[in-house]
Amino acid sequence: MGTWGYYNFDNDAAADFAEDFRDNHTEAVLYEALATAAEEEGALEAAEASEALAAAEIVAAILGKPAQEFPVDLIPVIVKLDASESEDLRELAIEAVEAVVRKSELQEQWAAKDDYPNWQQLQQGLLERLK
Repeated sequence: MGTWGYYNFDNDAAADFAEDFRDNHTEAVLYEALATAAEEEGALEAAEASEALAAAEIVAAILGKPAQEFPVDLIPVIVKLDASESEDLRELAIEAVEAVVRKSELQEQWAAKDDYPNWQQLQQGLLERLK
């Protein structure tokens, strides 16, 4: 997986997920990525973790709390979605982010890098925006 920064869309898996979501912007797409992470009992693979974080960022944006570095090309898609129907997604997004931070291949990869504190802080900020 190519990674160029610690933000949640700064890797190939998340960028591909965002592109797929632009083409098929349904809650089902978000639900699938979030449920995969939230329900995994073992260590989540890096690609799945990256997709889950991207999906959680999209949920936060739907709720009106996008990240500062949120992809601008997703904004026209986000404004078409109804935030009032996103409560279940919000709760699932929180569970997914917590699972990625707690036990995932992605977390292990970041733990070995100098930007790990930045990555951790970013995920805590995402959790705060989801609450």
